[in-house]
Amino acid sequence: MSPQKALETIGANLQKQYERWQPRARYKQSLDPTVEEVKKLCTSLRRNAKEERVLFHYNGHGVPKPTSNGEVWVFNRTYTQYIPLSVYDLQTWMGAPSIYVYDCSNAGIIVESFSQFADQHEKEYEQVASQNRAAVTSAPTFKNCIQLAACAATQILPMNPDLPADIFTSCLTTPIKIALRWFVMQNTSKLVPKISIDLIDKIPGQLNDRRTMLGELNWIFTAITDTIAWNTLPRDLFQKLFRQDLLVASLFRNFLLAERIMRSYDCTPVSSPKLPPTYQHPMWQAWDLALDLCLAQLPTILESEDQFVHSPFFEEQLTAFQVWLTLGSEQRNPPEQLPIVLQVLLSQVHRLRALELLGKFLDLGPWAVNLALSVGIFPYVLKLLQSSARELRPLLVFIWAKILAVDSTCQADLVRDNGHKYFLSVLQDPTMPGDDRTLAAFVLASIVNNYSQGQEVALQGSLVSICLEQLGDPNPLLRQWLAICLGRLWNNYDKARWCGVRDIAHEKLYTLLTDPVPEVRAAAVYALGTFISSVTERSEHANNIDHSIAMTLINTISYDMSPLVRKELAVALQWMVLLFENSFLSVALTQESRTPQLTALADVSMSPIMDGSNLPVLIGNADIFQSNVDKIKRVSSSSSISSLGHGQLSNLPSFSYGSIYMKLWHGLSMLNLDPHPNVRHMSHIVTNYIRDQVKDSSAPKEVNDTKISSSSSLPPSPSGRPVFLAGESPPTTSSQTELHQLSASRSAHMTSRTRKILPNTISEEENDVNSIRKPLITTQFVDWSCKYFAQPVMKYREENDVESNLHYEREWRYQRNSTLRCEAREEQKRVSSGRLESQVFNARSPSPPTVIKFHPYETYIAVADKDSFGIWDWQSGSKQNYCSNRASKVTRITSLEFINGHDVSLLMVGSDDGSVRLWNNYALTQQGREPGLITAWQTLADTQNVSRSLNGGAGLVMSWEQKSQNVIVAGDVRIIRIWDAESELKVQDIPTGADCCVTSLSSDVSESSLILVGCGDGSVRLFDRRLSPQEARVMTWREHTGWVVDVSLRCNHLGAGRAISGSVGGDVKFFDLRRNSSVGTCETSQGMTAMAIHRAANTFACGSLDELDSQMDSLFLRLSIFCFA
Repeated sequence: MSPQKALETIGANLQKQYERWQPRARYKQSLDPTVEEVKKLCTSLRRNAKEERVLFHYNGHGVPKPTSNGEVWVFNRTYTQYIPLSVYDLQTWMGAPSIYVYDCSNAGIIVESFSQFADQHEKEYEQVASQNRAAVTSAPTFKNCIQLAACAATQILPMNPDLPADIFTSCLTTPIKIALRWFVMQNTSKLVPKISIDLIDKIPGQLNDRRTMLGELNWIFTAITDTIAWNTLPRDLFQKLFRQDLLVASLFRNFLLAERIMRSYDCTPVSSPKLPPTYQHPMWQAWDLALDLCLAQLPTILESEDQFVHSPFFEEQLTAFQVWLTLGSEQRNPPEQLPIVLQVLLSQVHRLRALELLGKFLDLGPWAVNLALSVGIFPYVLKLLQSSARELRPLLVFIWAKILAVDSTCQADLVRDNGHKYFLSVLQDPTMPGDDRTLAAFVLASIVNNYSQGQEVALQGSLVSICLEQLGDPNPLLRQWLAICLGRLWNNYDKARWCGVRDIAHEKLYTLLTDPVPEVRAAAVYALGTFISSVTERSEHANNIDHSIAMTLINTISYDMSPLVRKELAVALQWMVLLFENSFLSVALTQESRTPQLTALADVSMSPIMDGSNLPVLIGNADIFQSNVDKIKRVSSSSSISSLGHGQLSNLPSFSYGSIYMKLWHGLSMLNLDPHPNVRHMSHIVTNYIRDQVKDSSAPKEVNDTKISSSSSLPPSPSGRPVFLAGESPPTTSSQTELHQLSASRSAHMTSRTRKILPNTISEEENDVNSIRKPLITTQFVDWSCKYFAQPVMKYREENDVESNLHYEREWRYQRNSTLRCEAREEQKRVSSGRLESQVFNARSPSPPTVIKFHPYETYIAVADKDSFGIWDWQSGSKQNYCSNRASKVTRITSLEFINGHDVSLLMVGSDDGSVRLWNNYALTQQGREPGLITAWQTLADTQNVSRSLNGGAGLVMSWEQKSQNVIVAGDVRIIRIWDAESELKVQDIPTGADCCVTSLSSDVSESSLILVGCGDGSVRLFDRRLSPQEARVMTWREHTGWVVDVSLRCNHLGAGRAISGSVGGDVKFFDLRRNSSVGTCETSQGMTAMAIHRAANTFACGSLDELDSQMDSLFLRLSIFCFA
């Protein structure tokens, strides 16, 4: 072959080899080029490539070595010789980004010179920029160029007749062929002595067909080099070199092979960026084993044409990954096999097992998801959504839920590839398990979250109807995410909102407002809140729907037991205030003009009795609501009351007390008195947003002079012109900064106003209702709900782990309780013969105690005074804690209960305003933390109080049932109310039938459904909650003449039992539940003020007022203990 022909062949072969790695690129050969030809070629390619990478491959065999001045050699057509080409000039012509491959001896010199010239270019750029800023172009980025050199600066390429002359190029472009050749030439190849170099070219198959022997070897090689790189390189460098560009990734995978092969010939390939040594990585041994197994069967295949046996490589690596998962944790090194799992995802043979293992790995936590994303899992699982295999559906929805829980930005890729259709089909498939449909609902909720294109395609896929059809599903987590998905779908998307209107979505969501799961109720309120805020064009129809939703929310969940739900209620109601701002300004003005003292309501944290008597203006006999009031449009913030002239106040509409805005304002005002501080604070921000405008708009004198009569003209019906409200749904905030951001949000609303005179009618403001509305308050409920999917769900729960510390603590606690019960039974036998001779506890409370409660198992005694509670250890006499109940100063604590006394107990504190607060860490010895408020709610706020006696009321009377997890409350009301602590819902209201307060309450600790109450009129009443509320009172005893101090109920397993009661007259009555009169009486001291009846022993103690020592600020009681049979 002639030299010229050989040159052309080498160039053609090299181009074909590169085309296999990147077939879409354009390639140009320059054989023995001159300086001018190199310049022309480089500048042309850079001009055409624009911002893309340009590859420069320098095959410098047979030319002088690179000079120390940074020059390579090119052809000189004038003379038969080579002339130098400066790398500096080459950089200028090539530009950036670029890839350089140097296949020549001493190639490391070029890499070193390249770096020096890159610094020189940057200095020259800075110099030019300082002299003439107008002529400056973009800064050079030559340091980011990629370089691959065959050897170091002092090394010569190997000259072995059994190896190709351009061995470095062969490694980069034909890795499998050169790897097989090198493997056969090594001593280890003696394991398969029948294999020769000639047989290598006869290996059957195609490189791109994994089902063939050659294709499988190529697949294994890709997996191994990826694994070596991922386990060796820093994460950012791995992403840059192995995941951003297909050709770059292929070159660097093959570069790892080049390093291994060329080091065996005393050459060290060089790269920029520099890679750590990988030639001794243990995964190369797995590659050698794969070659051994392949070549061992090659002679037989060639002779008899038998089918080759597939390599067990991937199965073994998946098994190794499974072993790692058994003990996998964030503290351990990441599993080496993760890139291999990625490689087999698209293989039908290994796909199912790989997806199962991948799902288990992602379930370890967000750190595992981030690792999987860093290795490049995303495009693989995205492509799998095109599969129709039903067995993959549960695995894929689980994996995608884990990914989106950590990285929600993947939504755009899903929509672009129509991946949302996969999850729509899963969600609407009734044969899929509820858990899988829940995952699909979460994925769809993530796709539509603040992403308009996602909302559009989801609406086109009938997501609204799909979600509404399943709201009654028995899976609570599915119900929760269906509601959240709907709320996110129509958030700031009017089309989806009106689609929901046509399907009466808001009415179907009403059913979830009484769901037994608090998170479902909160999700329903969130969805209804965004339903209100998403209307961009106001109309009478839209207003009526919003009014209906708001009133339903107020009437249904204002006194929900869960603060999670009530916070969402405050967020939802704020949109009514923002949408109908002028109407609420009128309500606030009416309040201020008629009852100025009520304007201070926002500054009151709690009311002693939360009923209608506190708000005489807001409720009472009101005029009939006028329907045309609902047609009023919201005035934009630019024309709010704060910008009015005082003469314009009369232009605001007037409302009767029964109007919908008055009712909503009343509901918000009641939230201002919520016992939970977060709910109370959020509601204050909303109401103060209106009240502050009223205060700032006019001085007291001018407000008094401005008469707002009921004859003020109301605006006409809405015209045909649209009114736009570009509002935003509440974004989430972190739990630590939520309240601060709420306040800042309100301030932003107040400062963004522009002054403008109010027009004569509100409807004239239509053109101004186009300002962006940001929420005053937000919650993090939805974000908190999303975190569920980011955390492990397959992991064995710690409380079920018999070797966990939690299990050991609980086991010890149960054993201790059993021992205490045995000791208590022995002590009960000695009570009748025992005497009170020694005092075991004596301590002084900061204030006179009002309620005392013993812990059933710990040596704690809870003591409450007016508005605080303390914990004492009666055995050691030490005070464990003293804490404020965080209620209003005008309230007092009237009841205490220990919850979960047999385990990690909580303290329930009830106040006379009807509020109940639940505390943990009430003793300092409990993990050394301050008491924490778990929950708080109003138990009796929506009930009518009985008239109080001269001595005051009984306050809140409370009983806790551990088995049923019910809280039974009564007090200065005519009902007994039962709350379910598990569902955080009101279970039942039972009328007492008395016109006086309930002073004491008892329910049996067994399975009985009976409730015994003592009343202020001396009556003792027995109720059976199994009957209807009106028929629940089954017995009334009227044998006491005064206030019943305490009652106790005891029933046996047959439902029969007895009751004990004591009154202020000192008489203690014993009742058989089957008889209409008492069966026994015990007279104690006259003027009984305290009584305690043991729940198990036949013992009760009572105390009477002996004397009051004004110097000691403490009550002394004459204590008596009685035993009965």
